[in-house]
This record gives sequence, C-alpha cells and structure tokens, in this order.
Amino acid sequence: MGAARKAGKAGQAMKRILLFIPVLTLALGVRLAQPLQAEDILALLARGHSKGPQAAPIIIIEFSDFQCPYCGKFWKDTLPRLEAEYVKPGTVRFVYRHFAILGQHSVAAAQAAECAAERGKFWEYHDRLFASQGPFAFTAQNLKRYARELGLDTAAFNQCLDSGKHAQKVEGETGTGKMLGLRGTPAFFINGRLLVGAHPFATFRSVIDEEVTKMKSQGSLRGGDAR
Repeated sequence: MGAARKAGKAGQAMKRILLFIPVLTLALGVRLAQPLQAEDILALLARGHSKGPQAAPIIIIEFSDFQCPYCGKFWKDTLPRLEAEYVKPGTVRFVYRHFAILGQHSVAAAQAAECAAERGKFWEYHDRLFASQGPFAFTAQNLKRYARELGLDTAAFNQCLDSGKHAQKVEGETGTGKMLGLRGTPAFFINGRLLVGAHPFATFRSVIDEEVTKMKSQGSLRGGDAR
C-alpha cells in the first residue's frame, strides 16, 4: 500500500489529464480527428525523447527541469538502475518531457537540449546538463561549450539556440505539465499513475512490478514481455 500511496491514484491523475485535453493537444502540436480516450492522452505524452522499445508494456514519462537538484539526484541515483533492470530488458520505455519552471536558465537549457536533439544527441546533452548542475552552469556560453565538447556542429547548434526556435515546444510542454496539476519536479506518469519527487529506486520498482502483475492478471501481458 505504501507504494500505491506514493504513486497516487491512477483515476485522479487521468481525470486531471482528461480535463485539459485541449491544452495538451495544442502544446504537443496534435490535430484531433475524434475525441481522445485516456490511453490516447498517454500515447501523446509518450511521443517524446525516449529510451527503450516502442512496444514496452510500461511507459514512464518524466517531467523534469535541468536545474532541479532533485531531478539531478534522480538522474544520478535512480535512472541508471531503471535503465539496467527495466529499460534495457524491454519492460519499460522511459520518456523525457520538459517542465522548465526554475527560471530563464532552465528554459535555455531545455531549448539547448532540443537543439542537440536535432543532431541526434538529445540524451548525451541531457546527461551533460545534469552532470554540470551548479551556479551559472546554463549560461548561453556554457550551453554552447557543452555542445562543442560533445562534438556537435557548433555553427548549427549556436544558430538554433540563439534563434529560440524551440521556445514554443519547451513552453508548451511546461504548460501541459502545469495543466496536469504538476507543481514540482521531477514528476512521473507510470502507465498513468502519478509519482512526484525523487523517490528511491525501490519505489519505482514496486510501482512497475504492480503494473506488470496487473497487466498479466488482465491478460494484456505475456509472461515473456516483462523481466
């Protein structure tokens, strides 16, 4: 029950999502042909930068801020274990969404990560940002230096960052998080179950295993689909 309390009630989270379908679809640049169901909303959110197979039975969507120290703690302590025990074996697909709420440097870092994504280096840049957390870490000069150190095309990256071409995407994702009721970082949706905070790996393991067990009992998951 402890893990269930920490994860919150799936019904409450999904009700909140459904209330803000118009905001969500606008922020993610999606045109609707018909009304969306709860699973469709999660599918939209899951169209972000991701690790793990598309067919993974468990989807974890993180809303995060590169300046947030608790997000950095999750990146350092918990994400590697999630990757090793659930993502690489194919049980989990992990998705990153921006929730840049800690000021202009957070917004700039998020936009810089999108510029790196244009060159196929989102996760490398994501890791570099979290590894560099600290005062003045995300000035324009430093953001461009990180790109250079990762071997990105500096002219293209610098032009992308200076132009602010990804400002709407970052603002849209952050606005979507707020409309979903998020107030802090990191926040996660685990197959629709809301979990807020840098919880230890054991909490994630408990929620994931509960979801796997539930899916197996419902016949929606084969025994070989999970670790």
